[in-house]
Amino acid sequence: MDPERDYRIEVGDSAALTAREREQVHALFAQAYEQANHDYIDSSLSCLGTIARARDGDALVGFALTDVRFAELPRFDAPQLLLLAGIGCVELPLRRCGLFSHLSRSAARANGLLAAREGRFLACGRMGHPAGFRAMSQLPTVIPREGRELSDWHLEVGAVVAGLYGVRLKPGSLIVEGSGRPVGHPRIEIDVAPEEWLPFRDVDRSRGDSLLGLAWQPDVPDGW
Repeated sequence: MDPERDYRIEVGDSAALTAREREQVHALFAQAYEQANHDYIDSSLSCLGTIARARDGDALVGFALTDVRFAELPRFDAPQLLLLAGIGCVELPLRRCGLFSHLSRSAARANGLLAAREGRFLACGRMGHPAGFRAMSQLPTVIPREGRELSDWHLEVGAVVAGLYGVRLKPGSLIVEGSGRPVGHPRIEIDVAPEEWLPFRDVDRSRGDSLLGLAWQPDVPDGW
């Protein structure tokens, strides 16, 4: 499948969605997740500035949220470029066809900051299960990583990133405190190795917890 050829891709400001367009996003989220927590979508639309959508005629068949911005981070002399990845959904029959990846890349490139960057950037994402963490966990700079202790600097940066998502971390960790109810359970089979669950051992999905992943690219700052 060629997402660009087979579907109409629209990329724009999350805050500019019409009421009807927001309804379509919520409907697709409900299709993709059991116990879908719609407050999570509203919060994501508020804090992540870009949404990429795929349409088949008038029907919404996929979306991905993200934000690319500069932010002040602890122990840096200048603002750093951050890629804040957000939730995305595609229609169930279109899973594993490359559509979600295409939408995520389209949203991330929309404002041109990544293309224009000089030097490194920090990729960030919240994951509720190891299938969602798999791509990021392969990056050599990723934290958390099993067997590597988090430093004070890691936790300080993590706390700021969490604030940009509108959430907070459990003390001494990169675990995002949930709202008290699930974000939702994806209607997919989570086929992962037992060791991939290890970073999620203290993530309580029933309360909406998630894992905050951070990965500098292409390299890490001195002392990180």
